[in-house]
Amino acid sequence: MPSSTITGRDPQTGRSLSLLVEDGILTRVDASHEHTDLFVSAGLIDLQVNGCGGFDVNDPHLSEETILALVDVILARGVTTFAPTIITAPEEKICTALHVISEACRTHPRVASCISFVHVEGPHISPVDGYRGAHPSEWVRPPSIGEFHRWQHAGGGIVGIVTLSPHWPESPAYIAALCERGVHVSIGHTHASPEQIRLAVDAGARMSTHLGNGIAPELARHHNPIWAQLGDDRLTATFIADGHHLPLDMLRSMVRAKGVERTVLVSDSVALAGMPPGIYNTPVGGRVEMLAGGKLCVYGSELLAGSTASLAQCVSHMVNAAGVPLHQALAMATSNPARFVGGRGRLVPGSRADLIRFRWENEMLIEEVWLAGERVELRASLMAKDLTS
Repeated sequence: MPSSTITGRDPQTGRSLSLLVEDGILTRVDASHEHTDLFVSAGLIDLQVNGCGGFDVNDPHLSEETILALVDVILARGVTTFAPTIITAPEEKICTALHVISEACRTHPRVASCISFVHVEGPHISPVDGYRGAHPSEWVRPPSIGEFHRWQHAGGGIVGIVTLSPHWPESPAYIAALCERGVHVSIGHTHASPEQIRLAVDAGARMSTHLGNGIAPELARHHNPIWAQLGDDRLTATFIADGHHLPLDMLRSMVRAKGVERTVLVSDSVALAGMPPGIYNTPVGGRVEMLAGGKLCVYGSELLAGSTASLAQCVSHMVNAAGVPLHQALAMATSNPARFVGGRGRLVPGSRADLIRFRWENEMLIEEVWLAGERVELRASLMAKDLTS
């Protein structure tokens, strides 16, 4: 691969930078005198993607072609690394999805470049209504290291994050076993006590999944899962900053509590992300309605049925609504999640040259994307056509 030079403005200083890319690696970062209106950044990293543009990781008929198409849609949104996220389901369905994603990575180099691992959200979550969220109650079950081994066998070791509730008696031993195998454990969809959460963190859990969501609408004011996770500096929290999932005052307070360095933005996008407003039937959630502002609800109600925002939109919301400086909001979607991926997400020599150039017009507008130093032909128009009802 020939060397190339990419220029753009530093989101922190506004000054122009010149990036030298050789063999897919960023080798130099220098000041530049070339004027441009475009900012340059490491590619966005999304640790929780259920689907996008009509393509669903949890589709019972998941295929390699679906994963390849999903990668193209995600790249068009400026995300160069993402974790396909499988929710609570029968073990056979989870294993099948892991096998399909693993085969797509083996067959398609672009897929392998974008997908470092899979995030399994559940099935070891709270069975209690409210905390369980939209996960089907009939498939919630306690942790089993035997089941985890079968997941890894089916997917060739592709599972990299597991979200669970630490209220299960088996949780501490299960968490320790996964951490020994290099798998990140995240706390989410939980009604666990503060003591159970502390035991989970002592065992190796280091993340909180979409903190503030997947939780009951009413909580004890002092002893509840949110305070226990906010107060533990060992935990990095992920947030869905789409303007719908968390009230602005709550989002601001949580980010201040965790600090910029322990905050990660995720889209938690579902298949309808990127689709036009309307009424849809989906494999997960059933009959839903997409409103004009991107809010997705169970049809006929105000209950949220998932996120439709892109990670770039979440960054924009953090800047415009939460008042976070652009470079800090970008860190929440690049270098911070990169701690769980490695080798990317930063504009430093030696990092993989996953890069984006974007225009800022009160929101991030993605203009160009490079994956491992290769410029990507963006295919934002890809959409499934069979979800409307």
